[in-house]
Order: sequence, then structure tokens, then C-alpha cells
Amino acid sequence: MRSVFILFCSLFFTATGFAQTGVGNISVPDSGKKIQVLQVACGSCKFGMAGKECALAVWIKGKARYADGAHIDSLGDAHAPDGLCNMVRKAEVQGELVDNRYKISYIRLLPQKNKNK
Repeated sequence: MRSVFILFCSLFFTATGFAQTGVGNISVPDSGKKIQVLQVACGSCKFGMAGKECALAVWIKGKARYADGAHIDSLGDAHAPDGLCNMVRKAEVQGELVDNRYKISYIRLLPQKNKNK
């Protein structure tokens, strides 16, 4: 019985490990695609989109759209004073609109302009 339990656990953890989908390298731009400068932020906190969790969104074609391919915290602490839940930032982005969502293949936050100067 114990060996059946161990076998079951091994198969379960192996199957769930292979079920994970990897995110590509979003820190390297594709030289064959156009880089856009877009506004990015938390969809629910800054763009007023429906949702209960903080999630990355981009402002494109006059509308905020949730983004796939990058997690909001992959761009720094979202809840820091300069985080994407507290301010809208500009970013270089590559991707495409698919089914009203923006599929990100590259993203890099641009430096903020210093307001004290």
C-alpha cells in the first residue's frame, strides 16, 4: 500500500510539473518586431478594470487591456511607491492583441522623469 501511495505521489508531481507553461524571455526584444512605448499599470488599481487581483495591463488603441506573458511583479514590487499599482508608467513593449488581451513578448519599464529637477 505504501509503494502505491509513493507511486501515485510521484506521478502526480511529475504530471503537474510538466503541466506548467513557461514564460519566454521577456527581457530581450525581437529585432523583427516593432517596439511600442505604451502606458502600463495595474488594470484594477490604476485603469479601473474589472477584477479582484492586481494584474498587469497596457493602454493601447485608446483602451486598457489585460496583458499576458509578464506578471505585474516581474517589473518590480507592484505595491512600492513607484510600483504599477500606485502609478502608471511608460514601457517599451512588443506584443500583439489577441482576443482583447495583449500578449507581451518583450517589456522594459522606462526610467521615470525626475520631478524635482
